[in-house]
Amino acid sequence: MRVYLDNGATTKVDEEAAKVVSECFSKNYGNASSLHEFGREAKEILENAREVIAAKINAEPSEIIFTSGGTESDNLAIQETAYPNRDKGNHIITTKIEHPAVLETCKFLEKDGFKVTYLDVDEDGLIELEQLKKAINEKTILVSVMHANNEIGTIQPIAEIGKICREKGIYFHTDAVQSFTKTPIDVKKQNIDLASFSGHKVHGPKGVGVLYIRKSIKIHSLMHGGHQESGKRAGTENVPGAAGFAKAVELSNENDINRMQELRDRLIDSLLEIPDTILNGSKEKRLCNNVNISFSFVEGESLLMKLDDKGIAVSTGSACSSQSLDPSHVLLAIGLKHEIAHGSIRFTLSKYTTQEEIDYVIESVKKAVEELREVSPLVKK
Repeated sequence: MRVYLDNGATTKVDEEAAKVVSECFSKNYGNASSLHEFGREAKEILENAREVIAAKINAEPSEIIFTSGGTESDNLAIQETAYPNRDKGNHIITTKIEHPAVLETCKFLEKDGFKVTYLDVDEDGLIELEQLKKAINEKTILVSVMHANNEIGTIQPIAEIGKICREKGIYFHTDAVQSFTKTPIDVKKQNIDLASFSGHKVHGPKGVGVLYIRKSIKIHSLMHGGHQESGKRAGTENVPGAAGFAKAVELSNENDINRMQELRDRLIDSLLEIPDTILNGSKEKRLCNNVNISFSFVEGESLLMKLDDKGIAVSTGSACSSQSLDPSHVLLAIGLKHEIAHGSIRFTLSKYTTQEEIDYVIESVKKAVEELREVSPLVKK
């Protein structure tokens, strides 16, 4: 049996979404900026996709900017609100558990004179709202806090964060790459000014993302050239990608969320039956598809390879850092010791995951952990 439980890294493209992409490549292949019929057809497809995604988050279509993915959206949101507002202040607030697309962008800005505060999180990975309030000063221009963490699945109170920022007149950006279609997002009710999304995390194609920008916000363009995407992101639009992304969003539904959550809980409860294991992240405020478990006396990489031999795909952390031997910065931030962090595995489900697959994974993990502990020098014999 082959079981894919690394959907936090990327997802299988939905067949209907893939069909839409294929049709754009072979039938509706015009340039959306062209004035002839082929161009107008492509433009209509692009604008329809914009409307679908806007409706999903209660935004206006004009507030949706297509990008190449979550990383570009994060960079555009942070850099191009920081520089235009430098006359107002140079202080940015984020957290210690953000995706590298946010953390590395903030580090880049620090080299250019910006000041960045990295908020601590508790053992569940949640920020304290009082700590956020205390971190804000007269120079603060932007707060960037991810909606749900890509490694441990913890969902932050973004509505409350957004309210604090709105009252202070500070821009609020959230990286919603992992949470999109899995937990409700309403940019108006949650006081979100900017939000990042990615197609390949929601059963859409790779190479396409979205940045939501509240219409009252003026930002600089990260890409210079033509006047595409309302002048905020130059370059010929990826119409096939946008269409596939929108179709995947259109197909997302509450039934899939509920089923993933049931399977998630089955996996968590069964794996925690193994002695010396802990769940990383909040049990209640957690993405419907995320399970992150630390197995004491086991190297995560060794467990990953044993599961791979059984046809099971999992991760030892975020995909962007999976080649690194350093412990996950997220797991260290929630207080895990290095040796425990090294024994952590992330299982991420999708709407295609079945109960049969979960039962096979449970059986395989229990056996693999037992075998690895038998040869571990850390276990008292």
